[in-house]
Amino acid sequence: MKKLFSIFALSICMLFSINFAIAQEEVSDASEEVAQEEVVQQEVVQEVPQAEEAEEVAAPSFTQELKKRFIEGGPGFMGIVLLCLILGLAIAIERIIFLNLATTNSKKLTQEVEDALSSGGVDAALEVCRNTKGPVASIFYQGLDRAGEGVESAEKAVVAYGGVQMGQLEKNVSWISLFIALAPMLGFMGTVIGMIQAFDKIEAAGDMQPSLVAGGIKVALLTTVFGLIVAIILQVFYNYIVAKIDSIVNDMEDASISLIDILVAHKK
Repeated sequence: MKKLFSIFALSICMLFSINFAIAQEEVSDASEEVAQEEVVQQEVVQEVPQAEEAEEVAAPSFTQELKKRFIEGGPGFMGIVLLCLILGLAIAIERIIFLNLATTNSKKLTQEVEDALSSGGVDAALEVCRNTKGPVASIFYQGLDRAGEGVESAEKAVVAYGGVQMGQLEKNVSWISLFIALAPMLGFMGTVIGMIQAFDKIEAAGDMQPSLVAGGIKVALLTTVFGLIVAIILQVFYNYIVAKIDSIVNDMEDASISLIDILVAHKK
């Protein structure tokens, strides 16, 4: 919970800094446009090629277009969707790093444990597991630690600790699925709010004019689009994490079976 709270606080700070930066850039852009208009009004264009060059407007970059659409959608409401993206990516990156560090060569570890059991006994095998990182080595350590009580006790320890390791692998993954579901729902909420604002303007004006409803409908569509984009991005990370967890769990199960077979052979 402390990690989640720190991630949440950091995301809030990032969100406010992004909104502040957007507002500052918007003000600076507006001042630059005013200054440029004053300069253009003072100059007298004498040649036709120069006039054509002045009329040409450079195409906006992707970041400028994204910032423009974000502001048009409403920084306050769009900021909530952005917060879902920041929190979801923070948790996803943390899980990916953790899972990559938890991945070990189980076949090599199994062979080393078997060789250690043959040459130095259980203590040597425990030392091998102690010097190896990852859930497979931790499961091996618990099983070997109970090997003196019998194979059945070792098997129960392996199964029990395997469930603990699986819980650590799946830690905080449910939060990513929450943000995947929450982002499009927030976008749809923005759609409903935008349509309500559009109908309020129609009711206040007493006339159906496209200019009255265009703004509300535009906000509605932008919030929906951004919500879906956030959900798509997080879904890709979520599927990768789930596939990685399944791979590690399958590796743990295969290695656990191999360990029990090694212990049975060693008892003989």
